[in-house]
Amino acid sequence: MNIRKLIKQMTTQQKLAQLTQLNAVYIQAGINDTVTGPKGTLSLTDEQLACIGSVLNFEGAENAKAIQKAHLERDPLRIPLLLMQDVIHGCRTIYPVPLALGASFDTEIAEECSRMAAREAAAAGIHVVFAPMVDLARDPRWGRCMETTGEDPYLNYQMACAMVRGFQKDLPDGRGVAACVKHFAAYGQAEAGRDYNTTDMSEQTLRDYYLPAYRAAVEEGAKMVMTSFNALNGIPSAGNKRLVKGILREEWGFDGVVISDYDAVLEMRAHGYCETERDCAEKAMNATTDIEMMPASYLHCIPDLLKEGRLPMCRVDDAVRRVLQLKENLGLFDDPYRAASAAEEERLFLCAEHREIARRAAEASAVLLKNEGVLPFDKVRTKSIAVIGPFADRAMLGNWACYGREEEGISVFQGVRNLLPEAEVFYAEGCPGDIAENDCTGIREAAALAKSCDAVILCVGEASGMSGEAASRAELRLSASQKNLIREVVKNNGNTAAVLFCGRPLVLTDVIDDIPALAVAWQPGTEGGNALASLLFGEVNFSGKLPMTFPRSEGQIPIYYNCLRTGRPKPEEFFAGYCSWYLDMPNAPLFPFGYGLSYIEFALSSVRADKTEMKRGESITVSVVVENTGKRMGDIVIQLYICDEFASLVRPAKELKYRNEGELFAEPISTGNVKLMGEMIALQALRTVKKYDFRIADKLYIGLIKDLHHMNEVGYIVSDGYD
Repeated sequence: MNIRKLIKQMTTQQKLAQLTQLNAVYIQAGINDTVTGPKGTLSLTDEQLACIGSVLNFEGAENAKAIQKAHLERDPLRIPLLLMQDVIHGCRTIYPVPLALGASFDTEIAEECSRMAAREAAAAGIHVVFAPMVDLARDPRWGRCMETTGEDPYLNYQMACAMVRGFQKDLPDGRGVAACVKHFAAYGQAEAGRDYNTTDMSEQTLRDYYLPAYRAAVEEGAKMVMTSFNALNGIPSAGNKRLVKGILREEWGFDGVVISDYDAVLEMRAHGYCETERDCAEKAMNATTDIEMMPASYLHCIPDLLKEGRLPMCRVDDAVRRVLQLKENLGLFDDPYRAASAAEEERLFLCAEHREIARRAAEASAVLLKNEGVLPFDKVRTKSIAVIGPFADRAMLGNWACYGREEEGISVFQGVRNLLPEAEVFYAEGCPGDIAENDCTGIREAAALAKSCDAVILCVGEASGMSGEAASRAELRLSASQKNLIREVVKNNGNTAAVLFCGRPLVLTDVIDDIPALAVAWQPGTEGGNALASLLFGEVNFSGKLPMTFPRSEGQIPIYYNCLRTGRPKPEEFFAGYCSWYLDMPNAPLFPFGYGLSYIEFALSSVRADKTEMKRGESITVSVVVENTGKRMGDIVIQLYICDEFASLVRPAKELKYRNEGELFAEPISTGNVKLMGEMIALQALRTVKKYDFRIADKLYIGLIKDLHHMNEVGYIVSDGYD
């Protein structure tokens, strides 16, 4: 396809239509000649509708093909549509939410899940997925924590790369999809945790913490980037020329497609950044935001902006070139229907292979927070099990579950029955799961059931719809009825393990002492119930670690592990006088980043660095011997942290640094299996950041831990510094 020749044939309206994305319902309404469809709400002519470049929000291969066919019959140049969809954690087979994948610390499973989702999405007629979402999140009040992989820039960096690889791996043979990285930039720092709210931060914080994952995804080859809803330092991202044109395109060299979020271009008026729709269109186009996702400001306003000389035609042509190039790269000019196939949907959706991937991901993502000898339950001796709680018999797919259906998922109640067909497995709801519902009438029955059984699994937390977009919460505690349910059940049976379903860290201070054992399942997806049954009964070892900090109180928020050091740090003593502390509680969270228990004991020894000095551009390799001293097979996540003790800019007390290189040992060195999150762990010398001139660390403290209570010093690094 000669793209430049095609652009020369296009009218201004046809070009701008390529830069406009509509909800598929508008296109379908236009196709069906519905009078009250797009023309009434978007003020578009039939000619404009015929040339629209992309749509989102549709379901199924046959539907996708019908939309494309009708479009091609109307478009004078027969330029195929791009079909896009939110495929956040699975298409029809749903795997755990991204925050849960972050808890796995496993880039291989993240890549495998993304590749699975891509195959199902391609069969469903989807060309571009709005994923991965790589926003760093430090405030659990923000509802979209469930879409991130956590609070650490290096973990997010690695997961972003893995997901892009997974989505796009099969692009050459048509079974992959283009990844759209979102939301650029710093959307996760919404003030007060309220979605869509403003973001204000220093250049250092932006570049050290928030930008690395976006850049990593771009360097991994992501085809698209989506701008964020928020204003960053006073400028909405969709019209932020320094952010999009400056950093993304000129600094990082990204020449792919940039798309706004839904209605975000026009919302620059509500921000108070633009007065008119024309101003919005001008700002967004000058920032090099190529596609406007709803409504149609480009089509309405840019023709006049071109006539008035406020926009050059070359800027429009460049945006059109990028959109058409993506269509060419996806093979749409050769085959507009690409991989869309009802037969392939039937073969792939919820197939045994995909369910098995989703199950392994759910197993790797669960985090054991507390265990007073309750877990694992004994499969042989446990003859009767009570599965209790508002989420005991619900498949917790999570928010943004795309085409997933709850009735196709596995609940904990079902999972336990699948694992133990000979045991008696009972169910009681106990109380509702909605935070606004405090009906306690079912608690007495649930407590009586608990008393009559050998073991109890208590399923509590927040419903899937309580986290996600526009689902911010000021209070992060369980409902009063769930707290009462926990106390009454445990009072009647101490052999109780609680499973917490959530899309964000919750405040558990007022219930943690009442629960003998507690595991965070997050929103585990289609196979969540089977995975949790295997974990609770010891078929699989818990290996997940927290990707976000669990606070003691909402008053500690924002709270995260890699905060900068202060001149008056709090000493060990609680009552310490004039220092950085709270009068009414410790500074420390209830459960920190990186925390997670296991059924297995691992011994770490022979921790060493290969040298004691690191100059600019060099690296240091840290090695460790890990031995499984238990009798079970299982995985362990090894975490390496560094501390830059003295530098020309204040640095955090510790920062995660590791590389996922696979297994350290070819064979287990003792009973069981040891899988490491890093064969070689390289610490790269710090690079200068634009507009900042700071040296490499004067000293670096290196620690290797298996949990936050076990750290080994392995050396100091002295640099030659920067001039």
